[in-house]
Amino acid sequence: METKKILNGIDTVRMVQTVEAIKKQPELARFEFRAKNRWDTGGTNHSKIDGFYGAGREDDSRKKPFLFTNGEPPVLLGNNEGANPVEFLLHAAAGCLTTTFILQASARGISISEMSTELDGDIDLRGLLDLDASVPPGYKEIRIKMNVKADCSDREIEDLIDYAKKHSPVLNTISRPVQVTVKRAAP
Repeated sequence: METKKILNGIDTVRMVQTVEAIKKQPELARFEFRAKNRWDTGGTNHSKIDGFYGAGREDDSRKKPFLFTNGEPPVLLGNNEGANPVEFLLHAAAGCLTTTFILQASARGISISEMSTELDGDIDLRGLLDLDASVPPGYKEIRIKMNVKADCSDREIEDLIDYAKKHSPVLNTISRPVQVTVKRAAP
């Protein structure tokens, strides 16, 4: 009989089994995620996220792809077709930080009763438009505020926030130089 212990929506028995399997076979930790994007018109384009490689095989758990529309607000020459890519980046950061936090809280046996995150960031369009070489085209700063209610001390919550900040793959990726290759596909 399979045992389950659910904490914060996480099956902690499966979580421990997964960690033990990766300790025994480190190659199971290698994942390759993919996205495809197609331009529509103006600043509108659509992304499709479907399969990925992980845990030693091509994943087949998704029955249909996830579809996202990237757009721009009118002030940036769009029609609000969807969130713009830098807003999706904030969404990705929030989601990854939250998931990392919840996984670690569950591993530590801490029950979370409420959690929300607010993010905002500053971008100077002069970088995008190449109007000032001293201005980077991306975010200058991203600020994140986490509201957490849990069955633990404030110090433990601060430790969990620090852990999540250090171990979130998205925050780690945007906080350090990462090799990115961009090339033209064969015609």
